[in-house]
Amino acid sequence: MPPILSKLLPPLATAFGVQTLFAIIFVPQQNEKYFDLCGAAGYLSTTIVSLYYPTLRASFSAGKLLPLPPLSSFAPRQLLLTAALGIWAVRLGAFLGQRALKAGGDSRFDEFKKQPLTFTSYWMIQATWTFLVGLPVYLSNIAPASVHPPLGPRDYAAFGLFAASFLFENIADYQKSIWRRSKELKQHDEKFISTGLWGVSRHPNYVGEVGIWTGIWALSTAALQTHHFPKGTVALAGVASPLFTYLLLTNVSGVPPLEKAGDKKFGTDPKWQKYKRTVPVFFPWGPKN
Repeated sequence: MPPILSKLLPPLATAFGVQTLFAIIFVPQQNEKYFDLCGAAGYLSTTIVSLYYPTLRASFSAGKLLPLPPLSSFAPRQLLLTAALGIWAVRLGAFLGQRALKAGGDSRFDEFKKQPLTFTSYWMIQATWTFLVGLPVYLSNIAPASVHPPLGPRDYAAFGLFAASFLFENIADYQKSIWRRSKELKQHDEKFISTGLWGVSRHPNYVGEVGIWTGIWALSTAALQTHHFPKGTVALAGVASPLFTYLLLTNVSGVPPLEKAGDKKFGTDPKWQKYKRTVPVFFPWGPKN
């Protein structure tokens, strides 16, 4: 087995092991309330394993927990990538988890959670999502700090894209939360949100999500193009992160079901028809349909 693949096995095993454990707990209970929180936990645990695996392996061999290396022993790029993923995971997991708990569940799983095999498959899909989307971070973390090039303009631009996209997603979610709260308080009677960032994209939160992972991948590329990795192939593998995120959100679990639900609820409403004619479905500069 190539050395790079053997070093990826611990993060891969962690991603699937954590979700398998959660599935064992929650599938028999038909409990989907903590699904997104478990996804965040999967990202955090897999990232920690990718960063500290040499120490964890040595601790296992020694039969005792050895001191973790200081943060100064890691490359700045590794710390930035780990922090970016950690901030994103904590924020999104808390946001989606709180929403599911407040709603008393997640309607996506109303039928699936009653089917043990199908419900279990969703936990395995979440494990796959955890591994593929976090791949640029895991690859960067398993490389020795010594092979990481110094941070340069490309890295700062990539981190800037991550930060701007993270802010974009947060603002979009905040605007929708405020809109929903105002609606509950009878301060308006709008059927759907069409203001703020929701006036330049019908799914601005997902646009931010794609930008976040594009920025994280771009930040990792300088390390993935070093002699430590097979030339070209690893950097190309890392692009699976933003590509998988984009394809998932635009073709499977994000945009399609929400657009379908919107058409079902508001299809004959002239305001909804105008909204779909004038506001791009995804990227602000993109097509309307």
